[in-house]
Amino acid sequence: MADPVILALDQGTTSTRAIVFDLTGKPLAEASRPLRQSYPHDGWVEHDAEEIWTACAAVLREAVSKSGRPANEVAAIGITNQRETVVIWDKATGRPIHPAIVWQDRRTAEACEALVRAGVEPRVTAVTGLLLDPYFSATKIAWLLDNVPGARDRAERGELLAGTMDCWAIWNLTGGAVHATDATNACRTLLFDIETQDWSPEMLEIFEVPASLLPRVLDCADDFGMTRPDILGLPAPIRGVAGDQQAAMMGQGCIHPGEMKATYGTGCFMLLNTGEARPTSGSRLLTTIAARVGGRTTYALEGSIFVAGAAIQWLGEGLGLTGGPAAAEALARTARAGSGVVVVPAFTGLGAPWWDAEARGAIFGLTRDAGLAEIAAATFDACALQTRDLIEAMQADAPEAFGEAAELRIDGGMSRSAWFSQRLADLTDLPVFRVNYEETTALGAALYAGVGAGVFADVESAARARPGGERLVSAIDTHARESAYARWLDAVALVRC
Repeated sequence: MADPVILALDQGTTSTRAIVFDLTGKPLAEASRPLRQSYPHDGWVEHDAEEIWTACAAVLREAVSKSGRPANEVAAIGITNQRETVVIWDKATGRPIHPAIVWQDRRTAEACEALVRAGVEPRVTAVTGLLLDPYFSATKIAWLLDNVPGARDRAERGELLAGTMDCWAIWNLTGGAVHATDATNACRTLLFDIETQDWSPEMLEIFEVPASLLPRVLDCADDFGMTRPDILGLPAPIRGVAGDQQAAMMGQGCIHPGEMKATYGTGCFMLLNTGEARPTSGSRLLTTIAARVGGRTTYALEGSIFVAGAAIQWLGEGLGLTGGPAAAEALARTARAGSGVVVVPAFTGLGAPWWDAEARGAIFGLTRDAGLAEIAAATFDACALQTRDLIEAMQADAPEAFGEAAELRIDGGMSRSAWFSQRLADLTDLPVFRVNYEETTALGAALYAGVGAGVFADVESAARARPGGERLVSAIDTHARESAYARWLDAVALVRC
């Protein structure tokens, strides 16, 4: 009999995809569907939750069909998802009461500001590890309850359920039999106590969210029920769930303290595993759950860069550079060394550790002999220098996690560039490990499912079942590196004035 396979469902912001992996982490087949976003008002971002569910079922079937493997060889399904997007639905009919509110949505900014003024943020951070921001799920849930006619009364009567996209997928996949999420998704709601590992009565009261709405919180490798037989032709076990960034940590093998990864997409998310010790950030980084397996919780510090790959897109859209990222890189590689040009791509403010929503982008250091090549090179460097900002903050917050063996494992679109990856190593002075596969998030979900199904004995053996990559080290001298970072800090100070 052939070795079993693992099926991963990756429900993202712009697409829903499924990938079949073998037990070495090799993808055998995949299927995807694009996901429409709607913008009903300025700052609002919504998804059609029923469209998401239809896509989930379709891609799972298609991926298994393409793999040529029978459904009875699927050992388990793992799910990963956009973490903070939330939907409320009718428990009896399964119909959403409103479109899902996406993590990018800013409609609850005033509610968050009011809570900050009320002085509750320090307590919220102490319990949840998070900051008061519309990014997270709690104020989205409260908005739905207060703005959909009758929703709050129905919630109080126990007629409604709420959840992130993993929870919505599980509920539908199991035919409404299971209402559950995992700890990595629960900890992004502003409602979860990351010390007690349960929903916080205090946070539920602050955000006015009835406990009856919320799912059970399970481990990342756990029993999330069986799918309906009509999904794949026979029931399949759901045995792994993790939010996208935590799933990528698993896909990168960042399972020990001091191991960290950065995912370069439109923005960049960087997480540092701090082990079982919950860190306290003095740099306004987020404290989050990296994983919970076998009842054992590991924590992480998380920092976000608002603009990474989007800065490279801006070179085309804003400056008229044609040919996409490859052309931008080719031009950047012709730039005059040591030009002194600095680009601060604060198009939507600055993320961690600055958290300055009012900062705006700027270009500094232009001279007569500076041109598009120098601006392009400085834009790529800005992504690396923002990464160093996060590294500096993490080193300050968790110095015990950094040792001589520290390295940065990277994935996402920009990691495909060997040249950018080398610049990242140069400007951060950390070895950079560039994976030679792209779907680390889906792979992480699959690996957790493999642990949950007993295909892998433990997380350690699962983490070994992944492809390799390339390790890069700094190739510039200390003076050049520190001079570049000093210019960057001066430029950041100017855009924050």
